[in-house]
Amino acid sequence: MYSTAFFPQNHTMNLFKILSISLICLLAACQSAPVNPPPTVASVDLQRYLGTWLQQGLIPNRFQKQCVRNTSATYARDGDAVSVTNRCVTAEGKLEETQGVAKIVEGSNNAKLRVSFFRPFYGDYWILALDPEYQWVLVGEPRREFGWVLSRTALTDTAYNAILDRAVALGYDRAKFERSVNQP
Repeated sequence: MYSTAFFPQNHTMNLFKILSISLICLLAACQSAPVNPPPTVASVDLQRYLGTWLQQGLIPNRFQKQCVRNTSATYARDGDAVSVTNRCVTAEGKLEETQGVAKIVEGSNNAKLRVSFFRPFYGDYWILALDPEYQWVLVGEPRREFGWVLSRTALTDTAYNAILDRAVALGYDRAKFERSVNQP
């Protein structure tokens, strides 16, 4: 390590700041944009989208691993943002709830949002397919690492598979999706 006699205290702090910023920039560069992200729907009527959606299927992820059944997301207007309340039941039978916020991406006609449950970190939430009656939705993100099938009520196998067909047409791997468990 360098002695503070060679690098006075304020220079050492400046060097630390420069190295920290450089590391952040390097890590950000590693997160390159996907070459061919999936298209979103043309527009979303946010007022019709608000309310509760039941998870019918998903690409399993680390932040939902505790959820074993009855996963839902409720969206409500909160000024310029949207509040998000996710609920599920764990293996122990406990109801788990997480609060988040979603910000609409400017110029996306409400089809792209940035969602955070752990501020200041935000993730992409893109509406890739949406029933004209707002009864089901396919949600994903640019890298196709995450995906969800949500609906207002239970879906038949035929309807669920048709939504997965749409996901495959958008470049998703059908085998990565798992059907969610919903019980009364």
